[in-house]
Amino acid sequence: MGAAPSTPRLGEAGAASPGAAEQMFAALVGGKAYPVSSEFWRQLLELPLTLHWPRDRVLQACHAFAQNNYQTKHLAKILIHLVWCLQDCTSASSVSYGAYRKAINAAYISSIFLKFIIENAKADNWQELCLDIDKDEKGMETFPSDQSVEYFLMKGVLKYIGSVDVSPESCYLHHELLNLMLVLMSTQLCSGPSPEPKDVHPFIDAAMHQDSSIVALVVQKLLLNFVKRPQIPLNGSHPIFSDDGGPGVLQRVGSAAANLVLLPYYTFNYLVSASAEGATSQLADNSLVVLLILIHYRKCISTNESIPTDSIYMSDSNTNVKDAPAFHENPYCRALNNANDIQFDRADVEGNAQNGPIVRLSFASLFDALGTCLKDESSVLLLYSLVHGNCNFQEYVLVRTDLDTLLMPILEMLYNASRKSSNQIYMLLIILLILSQDSTFNACVHKLVVPTVPWYQERLMHQTSLGSLMVVILIRTIKYNLSKLRDVYLHTNCLAILANMAPHVHRLSAYASQRLVSLFDMLSRKYAKLAELKNDKALKVISDQMETDLISDDMSTELHIYTDFLRIVLEIINAILTYALPRNPEVVYAILHRQEVFEPFKNHPRFNELLENIYTVLDFFNSRMDMQQLDGEWSVDKVLELINKHCRSWRGEGMKMFTQLRFTYEQESHPEEFFIPYAWRLILSRGFSFNPGAINLFPVEIHVDVSCSNFSRKHINTKI
Repeated sequence: MGAAPSTPRLGEAGAASPGAAEQMFAALVGGKAYPVSSEFWRQLLELPLTLHWPRDRVLQACHAFAQNNYQTKHLAKILIHLVWCLQDCTSASSVSYGAYRKAINAAYISSIFLKFIIENAKADNWQELCLDIDKDEKGMETFPSDQSVEYFLMKGVLKYIGSVDVSPESCYLHHELLNLMLVLMSTQLCSGPSPEPKDVHPFIDAAMHQDSSIVALVVQKLLLNFVKRPQIPLNGSHPIFSDDGGPGVLQRVGSAAANLVLLPYYTFNYLVSASAEGATSQLADNSLVVLLILIHYRKCISTNESIPTDSIYMSDSNTNVKDAPAFHENPYCRALNNANDIQFDRADVEGNAQNGPIVRLSFASLFDALGTCLKDESSVLLLYSLVHGNCNFQEYVLVRTDLDTLLMPILEMLYNASRKSSNQIYMLLIILLILSQDSTFNACVHKLVVPTVPWYQERLMHQTSLGSLMVVILIRTIKYNLSKLRDVYLHTNCLAILANMAPHVHRLSAYASQRLVSLFDMLSRKYAKLAELKNDKALKVISDQMETDLISDDMSTELHIYTDFLRIVLEIINAILTYALPRNPEVVYAILHRQEVFEPFKNHPRFNELLENIYTVLDFFNSRMDMQQLDGEWSVDKVLELINKHCRSWRGEGMKMFTQLRFTYEQESHPEEFFIPYAWRLILSRGFSFNPGAINLFPVEIHVDVSCSNFSRKHINTKI
């Protein structure tokens, strides 16, 4: 390398004058290589970062850094110094503010240049990062010879995140490291939606190879951050950032002038909030999205690797093994799935020792935090990941007596489905479907009474059971989907939940009962219209027979779908009448009141056997009404009084017993094709900006903001 270049000098007594600071950053992005042992790195990282550069200068600096990094390897060197700074922040019992400042600056600066290189990289293997540093260089004596820079970096960052508690002193560093983690893992945005063996993600791949003890600590700490929601002080005068009590970095980033690192453009534009409420959740929110990316990552096994039998995730068990993509096991996903309640350890009870470290935390606190935060889409994805993958947490949720803590926000979001993304609606419905697979859950929701439902606008709902509210909201979701989305998958999930609940229905409210019968009426009218259209098409003579066949096929498919939907609704009503009629007089009243809607299907070959039971019930109660000597006309109260009286004597004579419908949720093949893009869409929607032209993970719409005079800013508008 030759003689080491001279280190740019700071001002008197080490003070960072504006000119000296400019000189330091010019040296960082310039063409002269500074050895890892150079005093330059200490002086750079001790800068208070008070520079303010406009956007075009920041971009010029990034371009220069990326171009010169091939020779200087400054990116690898600053990442190594970051790890050494983190080690200084954990090795001492009392960490100095200077040590924190150096670590924060190292994370802060490297995230900017890293992100620029990732966004603008041309090679699929990320050669532009230039992480292959000479390990014989002076100062590298302590660098592990068997580790790559990316592994060394991820080990240092993850170890700090997992092992150091968040405190008023360390919270800023935790925040910067979580932001840096998102930048490091953003290489995924540049790959296609289906993971392939050729995909290279140097940093997240290195994270997957960490020791199980580090993995468990990281998953546990990220969950605890989500639960505890530690605050980041916004006073801006913390000594970490300024020796003289001047403006802190958080204040400066939020000021009108663009800061050197320009966080609103390069990383999170919500990093600084003007309100205390915004500050309380930054660490929690960042911890959550980092956890989601880690647990849903999948690394394809390449063709030249031997496929282990005990440590892969096979995405499609129905495909020939030679053709099916195979994935390395994700240790973070496994750690989350094996997490246990700190109050109860199944391994202790069953005497089965778990392999490796176990994530343990308070399920009660996690349950409460999820209930509080479910309006955030990322929290919904976490809840799904837990109830689907972690049997311990799923069992814990099912035995809670306050299920309304989770269910009420879920139902409110489904009520507002028109303002939610289709993916969010799917996640909410799948969570309900998973829970409805348990008979205890189905029984409990009907015994839990909700005093009021303030967000339900169509009518006042007082003292209604949670189960009745679920039925109302699910039917409302079906009707919304029928008119707007027309998504068969969404229909099926809603009906599956109702079918699982049906045998356990208890005291279904009058409103919910009416909605159930009206659902059948709505679907039957849609079915009749389709059948009529199909018959009309069949009668018409059209010259283009191919077009006729195409229209006929499409209509036949839709007609078949609605036939299935109608049958499921009939099975739902059947299950209530067969297994729970005495406990549901309002359901009996609803079918008596609207019995004419069933008449057109009485002789239908797909429905007649199910309608036989409904007509058995109708005949029983109609005959009791006919025998009743009544002065005047029937009123609602008098009909209900008669129904209640005869429900007690109902014995189910003449009812045919059908096998109960029971739906279970199974992930479709290739779930990674949904969850990896979905998690990154969530991150982009929260303010993480990324060059839209570099995104291959999912389609994006690119909009150019021409109102910016200094720099043409591209904004991402993703369809989620």
